[in-house]
Amino acid sequence: MNKVLVFDMDGTIANLYGVEGWLEALRAEDATPYAVAEPMYNMDVLGTILKYFRLLGWKIAVTTWLAREASDNYNKEVEDVKRAWLAKYNFPVDIFTAQVYGTDKEEATKKIGGYQVLVDDNADIRKAWKLGKTIDATNDIMRELVSLLDNARA
Repeated sequence: MNKVLVFDMDGTIANLYGVEGWLEALRAEDATPYAVAEPMYNMDVLGTILKYFRLLGWKIAVTTWLAREASDNYNKEVEDVKRAWLAKYNFPVDIFTAQVYGTDKEEATKKIGGYQVLVDDNADIRKAWKLGKTIDATNDIMRELVSLLDNARA
């Protein structure tokens, strides 16, 4: 059976909302806030945890929304910037999906099948998730990931 960790980006692993003027920039179709957002966790430690999941056969997915009411050109730029952000911080990604803002996140990964754990800061998205477990990214995700890893190894 496939096992997948599915990560949101903004507000979950990338501190977009901590970037000064982020909303105004996005409305002006400036992708800079996505590029300069700081990681929300020590990415070396997170990467090590995710490496162990992969050794146990888990896949790592990132399913992220693009900017709200954006042009096609801006959406493409945002997707490229988000991919570059993940590469910059050596975030291991097996599956990457950038979706139009508001799209059901399950649609991006349900075709993979199996048991999927969503890590997301949005309570409504977590509530709607039907593919497995969710982790609330407004809390410390590291503790929950380590606990999940321990259970996966048992």
